[in-house]
Amino acid sequence: MRTLNDFNFKNKKALIRVDFNVPLNDEFKVTDATRIEAAKPTIIKILEDGGSCVLMSHLGRPKGVQDEFSLKHIANKVEDIIGVETKFVSNCIGAEAEAAVANLEPGKLLILENLRFHTEETSGDRNFAEQLSKLGDIYVNDAFGTAHRAHASTTVVADFFPENKCFGLLLEQEIKSIEKVMTTGEKPVLAVLGGAKVSSKITIIENILDKIDHLIIGGGMTFTFIKALGGNIGNSLCEDDKMELALDILKQAEAKNVKVHIPTDAIIADAFSNDANTKICDISSIPDGWMGLDAGPETIKNFNNVVLNSKTILWNGPLGVFELDKFANGTIELGNSIAEATKSGTFSLVGGGDSVAAVKQFGFENKVSYVSTGGGAMLESLEGKTLPGIAAILK
Repeated sequence: MRTLNDFNFKNKKALIRVDFNVPLNDEFKVTDATRIEAAKPTIIKILEDGGSCVLMSHLGRPKGVQDEFSLKHIANKVEDIIGVETKFVSNCIGAEAEAAVANLEPGKLLILENLRFHTEETSGDRNFAEQLSKLGDIYVNDAFGTAHRAHASTTVVADFFPENKCFGLLLEQEIKSIEKVMTTGEKPVLAVLGGAKVSSKITIIENILDKIDHLIIGGGMTFTFIKALGGNIGNSLCEDDKMELALDILKQAEAKNVKVHIPTDAIIADAFSNDANTKICDISSIPDGWMGLDAGPETIKNFNNVVLNSKTILWNGPLGVFELDKFANGTIELGNSIAEATKSGTFSLVGGGDSVAAVKQFGFENKVSYVSTGGGAMLESLEGKTLPGIAAILK
């Protein structure tokens, strides 16, 4: 695996695929700079070697050239975070981009315009990738968030750098974190899978059963399992067509000696609202007209014991509707347990949109070992797929 540290970038121009697909407000100001911060170590290493950086990214899903999706809006923020002069060029290929790169001095940054202003980016067009390849001496992929996409800038461009391509520090860390959960982690290994639907987690569950010792199931998908096991779930969320699958997952887990932990009680409500009436209820005896929206106190206690006895933890998905304050406690308490385990030496990886949002919202970001920057990419890795952006560097 060729990484950034295998190269010296002195007087070299690094063409870096970053993931600067960041949220902007109505005034085009960056509202969450996490992804820019995440790319900083890679950029700094190259600049400190005496190289320069040509940054390419997409932003949003533009239909052709649309000013609101221009990367010029984030140039100042990048300059603030990296701390060096940052130039912007209003195209990502062609004479203008090539001239801007030719004039780029060591120690400086250049941001190319949104790759997706060209449809050739997402179609993986070879000619477009070749034009991009003219803009650097070494290709660095540091965009884990797009590593599962076979686009021109994430995969095809690597073909034009047969010897001079590598992973950036962020992408390297993402790969190693997932490897730790899947292959090299200390046992016992625990996977916490929450969220609304079993259907969105099936392939992950089936792929990781061989690698884990414990599986905690939480969130809305709990009720598909409870109903399949003969429980009453009232008006709780349920995928009736996935009940057989839920039972099959339990059978597979048993055959592989994986201990499955399902909630035993729930905070139930008579409406999906912060103003709803609530009570604690046995998970298998929820009355009609009521729905389970969070893990109950007994469940939290049970899960805490499992977490504290694990040495490697993957957390993907919340335990309740944490967006509503009234039903956030289960997710917060799980975060506290994982933070405590991490403090005692457990490796904890958090990934997938909702878990990352919860971790940020409740201040656990620096209390877990690693927070993945790529939702879809991480899930596909956990499903056992080889990501095109990673395969292109290894090729």
